[in-house]
Amino acid sequence: MNRRTLLLGTGAAFGAGMLNARGAMAQSATITGAGATFPRPVYERWGNAARQPTGIQLNYQSIGSGGGINQITNRTVDFGATDAPRTVEQLREGNLMQFPTVMGSIVLIVNLPGVADRQLRLTPEVIADIFFGRLTRWNDSRITELNRNLRIPGLPISVAYRADASGTTWGFTNYLARVSSAWKDGPGAGTSIQWPAGQGARGNEGVSNAVRNTPGAIGYAENAYAVVNRLVTTQIRNKAGNFVEPVQATFVAAADAADWSVPNMAPDTLDLPGANAWPMTVGTYILLPTNPAADKVEASRNTMKFFDWCFKNGDQIAGQLEYIPLPESVTNVIRRNWASMVKTPSGEAIWTA
Repeated sequence: MNRRTLLLGTGAAFGAGMLNARGAMAQSATITGAGATFPRPVYERWGNAARQPTGIQLNYQSIGSGGGINQITNRTVDFGATDAPRTVEQLREGNLMQFPTVMGSIVLIVNLPGVADRQLRLTPEVIADIFFGRLTRWNDSRITELNRNLRIPGLPISVAYRADASGTTWGFTNYLARVSSAWKDGPGAGTSIQWPAGQGARGNEGVSNAVRNTPGAIGYAENAYAVVNRLVTTQIRNKAGNFVEPVQATFVAAADAADWSVPNMAPDTLDLPGANAWPMTVGTYILLPTNPAADKVEASRNTMKFFDWCFKNGDQIAGQLEYIPLPESVTNVIRRNWASMVKTPSGEAIWTA
């Protein structure tokens, strides 16, 4: 799959200059969004970069996917954000459209003295049993056999999980349910579940802090949080049977295997086949009303204008944070969906660019 280069050339620089000129003349506007913590780092960076060229100020509150779904359902924000995609039926019931913005990856983060980043190896079976609470110490033979070249401390295993409704939890628990029938039939999958072991923390930030501050801890988080906070991540054995590291190449390998033709634009990207595919790569999504009220039409237009700018100019920012930019073929479909699905009260298309 061809994807746009992450390096901005002279043509992009010229286009950005034209946008700067138009943005300087445009009246400043604010769009409000709320939801997933998973994409917060890239949305904040995009918001800062797009402010001058677009004349649009982004106000984004990372309150978790569940909160984002609730707020856009109640129309208290201009857009919602979720990592747990909505079904076609849910979108229809809520008069919403859904589109991806970037893809990212969920990683396991650990705090093991003497173990460096991307050294520890874990299998799906071991991961499931750790989060079940069945493995209680790091020097358990099932872990040390996988890591004979490492000196694993005999610390108690302390599990950290999301206490709030979370799209990151949705992705991680769906992965566990995919690789473990016991997990599928037990705790199950969702944005919020009854965890069999460990302590909860709010947001990707909370889980990251809990792991960083607790020797022997393990948790799951969006990779950007691990990168920004310099946390220790693990290798995972993928569906092809290979231990893969959480790096851009393995994330892209998973993204390239996705089928973007699904009606809700939310393809299955978990535990896909592929020699180098990272097993927990997921999309993150925006929820936008298809029927904005008359006083919200301009905010809807500005929301689409903002993300249009990000799709055209934000790949480098996304790549620096280890997110995976969308292929141009996908962003073109998104723009066509904006034009066909988001309408004024009188039935006119709001997006016409």
